[in-house]
Amino acid sequence: MNDRARPSLDDTDRAIINALQGGFPLCEHPYAVVAEPLGLDEAALIARLERLLAQGVLTRFGPMFQIERLGGAFCLAALAAPEEDYERVAASVNALPQVAHNYRREHALNMWFVLATDSPEGIPQAAQEIEAATGLTVFLFPKEKEYFVDMRLKA
Repeated sequence: MNDRARPSLDDTDRAIINALQGGFPLCEHPYAVVAEPLGLDEAALIARLERLLAQGVLTRFGPMFQIERLGGAFCLAALAAPEEDYERVAASVNALPQVAHNYRREHALNMWFVLATDSPEGIPQAAQEIEAATGLTVFLFPKEKEYFVDMRLKA
C-alpha cells in the first residue's frame, strides 16, 4: 500500500478475501453465488470489493490467464529511473495499456513492470514506446519456464 493509513478490515472483509483466493464460479450471477455463504447479497459484495480496491487492500481483482494460449505474451521488464524523475517516468510507463503492473525496487533497475500484449511481437513494440517516451533503456526478461504456485494468504 502507499502512504495511506492502513484501512481496518472487519470479519466480513476478511471472509471475502479468503473466499475469493481460490476460484470464482462461472455462472450467470457469480457474485450472488459467492455472496450467499458470506451472508451478503450481490450488490453488497460488489460494493465491498470496490471499497477494498479503492483503499489499496486489494490491488487487483480479476482472472489469471495463460495469455500465450490466447496468442498473446507477458514479459517482465525493468528500467533505471533517475530518482529525481521517477514520478514522471512512472507516469509515462503506466500510460501504456500494455503495462499490467509496475513495482518500485531498491536496485539499480528501480522500476519493474509487466508487459502484457495480444501478440509476442507486441512486447518489443511496447518496450520501444516506453524508451521513446522516457529516454531510458528498457530491459526485457522473458519467461523461460512457468511455475504454478497456489499461494493463498489468510486475511
